[in-house]
Amino acid sequence: MKWMLPVAIALGLGLTGCSVYREATGSRPPTNVRWQNVATGDDRDRLRDWRKAWDEALPLARKADARAIAAEPLLFDPDRALPDATLPEGKYRCRTFKLGAKGTAMRDFTAYPWFDCTVADEGEVRSLHKVTGSQRPTGLIFADTAARQVFLGTLVLGDETSPLRYGLDANRDMIGYVERIAPKRWRLVFPRPRFESVLDVTELVPAN
Repeated sequence: MKWMLPVAIALGLGLTGCSVYREATGSRPPTNVRWQNVATGDDRDRLRDWRKAWDEALPLARKADARAIAAEPLLFDPDRALPDATLPEGKYRCRTFKLGAKGTAMRDFTAYPWFDCTVADEGEVRSLHKVTGSQRPTGLIFADTAARQVFLGTLVLGDETSPLRYGLDANRDMIGYVERIAPKRWRLVFPRPRFESVLDVTELVPAN
């Protein structure tokens, strides 16, 4: 039977950094679970085409704001991936860049200010939760390769306090990958998110 994310994975972390999963179940998430056995078919397809998303989005973003792209050569290099991609637990500052407009309401390059994110140790997986902002990914980070981890979760919007279960609403499901691009600097890349853009790149740096 396909292992489904428990409802608590969708809830991510409370503002204190305490795992909602542990509070709800008194235990850690199941171990030895591969992200491929959890992700929906649509999400597996989106991640499989990560290079095509970069190839489409990056030229559009560079045309829209060449100076901003040039100012962050590590962040916007599709092939930048250092060994040991694991995000240590703790508090982070995070900011999102949207590359390539989907529809006419967005620009081909949009940069958002810094927000707060948290990463918590859940055993063989870690949870990531964007604490502030109007669009807040929340979910689990699974092992993949030495240079990449995979994020599966859902999108919390506006003043919502409880995200949907992963797999319940395809428009809220999120898949992305985590890479380390410099000492104490990571990015979370979302190929072909459901709304607004062709590619989202979220930078994460420790808050302290």
